[in-house]
Amino acid sequence: MHPEYREEILACRIDPDLADTEAMTEAYGMDLALSSNCIIVAGKRAGDERIAACVVRATTNADVNHVVKKRLDVRKASFWPTEKAVEVSGMEYGGITPLGIPAEWRLLIDVRCAEGWSCIGSGRRESKLFVTGDVLTALPGAEVVEGLAR
Repeated sequence: MHPEYREEILACRIDPDLADTEAMTEAYGMDLALSSNCIIVAGKRAGDERIAACVVRATTNADVNHVVKKRLDVRKASFWPTEKAVEVSGMEYGGITPLGIPAEWRLLIDVRCAEGWSCIGSGRRESKLFVTGDVLTALPGAEVVEGLAR
């Protein structure tokens, strides 16, 4: 991450039992629209698994069956099981973040997350990160996608 973004990232400790988006926003009195989720989606093409981390606002759902599938150029795309996402990413469930994902994964960011602030996972359940859209779009390989979420 570039040093010029250091004032655009805020780390906050939270109760790890409240790491799930809805529980956290309710307990801390946050607007759900401020939260963004990072979900891991994959599909296969010619025996090759293609993976994408998708960042969408918590008030929306990633369009896995159309937009993500087309971006990955696969016949079928689906959410990775939680256990696999945790194991391969090295992050905790409820804390998966686009920061530090494996370099070979695609990073798809919904256009709504490319503006303003987002509360995202930190990789661990005990904290959250508040980042600007500029930080998200500056991540290595970030692709801003219109219509990623609906």
